[in-house]
Amino acid sequence: MIPRSMPKTSARIRFSATLHRPAGNAPGEAWTFLVLPKAASAQLPSRGLALVEGTLNGAPFEAALDPDGQKSHWLKVSRKLGAAAGATAGDTVTLELAHSDREPTVPADLQQALAAAPKARAGWADLTVGARTDWIHWIISAKSEKTRASRIAGACDMLAKGKRRVCCFDRSGFYSKSFSAPKAE
Repeated sequence: MIPRSMPKTSARIRFSATLHRPAGNAPGEAWTFLVLPKAASAQLPSRGLALVEGTLNGAPFEAALDPDGQKSHWLKVSRKLGAAAGATAGDTVTLELAHSDREPTVPADLQQALAAAPKARAGWADLTVGARTDWIHWIISAKSEKTRASRIAGACDMLAKGKRRVCCFDRSGFYSKSFSAPKAE
């Protein structure tokens, strides 16, 4: 998460939520998480991965909200952000979010594949930020390296052929149950 100020052009979403410690957190891991209320999540443009800028108890951040598989989103709160917000597990925090149209970070393996495939690279350059975010989310949601490599090869092939969206990818995880928030302690 990169500290940022609130964008001035996006609609702001305000809500409160409880911070939870994930079950099975290794000693020394001090991150927490929260699940957005469904009403707050519904104001975002996607049930899938959503890029946001906002504040947590007044502390600015930028993050990707992950789908929780229940038609909502969850946020991983780093130790640094939790400290800046003066919040720990069990606390109720106040958030103010706005959707961000910033470019998503392209994973190195996808960057390499696109660099080696000029037609795919041209297709990638022609996509919207939201479409690029979907392609990245589809690739990084692979559970094994073999599947990830296969998805990258498939993405390059589809992009080279002019495909703009990942077909049949359940962005929310609701139907496929492929995404979920961590379990709380």
